Amino acid sequence: MTLKIQKSSVDHGTIVRLSGRLVAEYLGELAEQIASSAERIALDLEEITLVDLDVVHFLARCEAAGMELLHCPAYIREWISRENDRGGRV
Repeated sequence: MTLKIQKSSVDHGTIVRLSGRLVAEYLGELAEQIASSAERIALDLEEITLVDLDVVHFLARCEAAGMELLHCPAYIREWISRENDRGGRV
């Protein structure tokens, strides 16, 4: 399965729902989707099945910029935490 991106507006901003495999090759498209929304954005990761290191760094930067990561799988949360702790290129 490839990546599926769905945007929906809610009272407090925009939710970008992601499902499938989120790997580096899709980061450009995801960044465009984020940039095209002037509202507060949250990324819903509930249906993500796979990520790679570049995605972990991207998500860490998004979170550091104030973006909320909704339904973030435990393995992704742990990976972000480890990369932040070791000073990865986040």
